[in-house]
Amino acid sequence: MSTQPDLLYSEEEEALRAAVRDLLTDHCHPADVITRTESDAPHDVALWKLLADGMGLAGLLVPEARGGQGATAREAAVVLEELGRAVAPVPYLTSAVVATEALLACDDEELLGRLASGRTIGALAVGLHHGPDAAFTTVRAEGGVLHGELTGIADAAAADVLLVPADDGGLYAVTADAVTVTPQVSLDLTRPLATVTLAGASGRRVGDAGPAVRRALRAAAGLLASEQLGVADQALTETVRYLKERKQFNRPVGGFQALKHRLAQLWLEVVHLRAAARAAADALATGTDTDVCVAVAQAYASPVAVRATEEAVQLHGGLGMTWEHPAHLHLKRAKADSIAYGTAGAHRSALAELVDLQAP
Repeated sequence: MSTQPDLLYSEEEEALRAAVRDLLTDHCHPADVITRTESDAPHDVALWKLLADGMGLAGLLVPEARGGQGATAREAAVVLEELGRAVAPVPYLTSAVVATEALLACDDEELLGRLASGRTIGALAVGLHHGPDAAFTTVRAEGGVLHGELTGIADAAAADVLLVPADDGGLYAVTADAVTVTPQVSLDLTRPLATVTLAGASGRRVGDAGPAVRRALRAAAGLLASEQLGVADQALTETVRYLKERKQFNRPVGGFQALKHRLAQLWLEVVHLRAAARAAADALATGTDTDVCVAVAQAYASPVAVRATEEAVQLHGGLGMTWEHPAHLHLKRAKADSIAYGTAGAHRSALAELVDLQAP
C-alpha cells in the first residue's frame, strides 16, 4: 500500500534553498551568464567550486559512508530549483546527479568519492535526449580499448571523466584526455552539448551499463522537473514584477484584466508543476511509486516551463526580445529541457503503460 508523498519543504530544505540562492545572487548575475555564453568557457568553474567545495553540494546524493553528505533527492531537488532559477552554467545535474547516480549502481568507491567531493566532474556519455527506458548508443569494446562516437553529451566539455556504456554490457570510466570532445551547436548555451569520439581509448570497467544508465536517467528525469520548476517560477516572478512597474496609459500594465488572466493561469500551472516536481523528488527519496511519479512530473513539467518562459519574453515586450535581458536564457533552458531525458510525449506513453491505460 503506497503512502502519500510529502510535498512540503522541511525547515532544513528551506535553509538550504536560502543558502544556495544567496550564493547565486552574489556569484551568478544574469549579465555574467550571458557574457559567459559568448565566450570559449561557457562553464563557470569558480561557481562550481563554491557550490561543490564550499557548500558540499556535489555529494548530496552520496551516503556518508561513501564520502558524501548522505542527503536525498529532496535536497538535490531544492538545489536544482535554485540553479534553474539562475540558469547557472554549472554541471550539477550532469555530474552530481546523473553521473553520481550511475556510479551508485556500481562498485567504484574511489571514483564516486571524487565526484562527491566535487574535485572531479563526471558525465554519463548518453545523449541528453534519452529517457529512462529508451535504448541508448554504446561504443565498441575491443581488446580492452573503446571505439565509437557518441553525440548530444551534455557538459562533456567540463568533464574530467566520462562514464561510457559499451557493447559488452559494461560501463567504463574514461578520462577526458583519452577522448576527443567536439562542441555541437546547442540551443541552451549554459548547458552545451558535444560529440565524444573514442578512437582506441582505454577505459576502466566500473559496473554494468544497463542498470546504471536506467537508474541515472530515471533520477535525472525526476529531478529535472525541479530545475524546470525553478526556470518557470523565476520567469513568472520576473514578469509579474515587470508588469507592476511598466506603465502604459498612465497605469501599470499589470492592471489590465487580460494580462491578469494570463498570469493567473500561469500561476496555477506553476503551482501544479511544483506539486508534480515535489512528488517526483519525494518518490526518488523514498522509493515509493517512483516510475509513476517521475513520468507524471516530466509529462507536465516541459510544456509548463516552455509556456512560462515564452510568456515572459512576450509580456516583457521589446525588452524581452533583447540579448541583454535574461529572458532568453530561461526560454532556451526550458526548450532544451523539454527534450532532455525524454519528451513529455514519451513520458505520457510510459505512464500509460505503468497504469495500464491503453490507447484507443
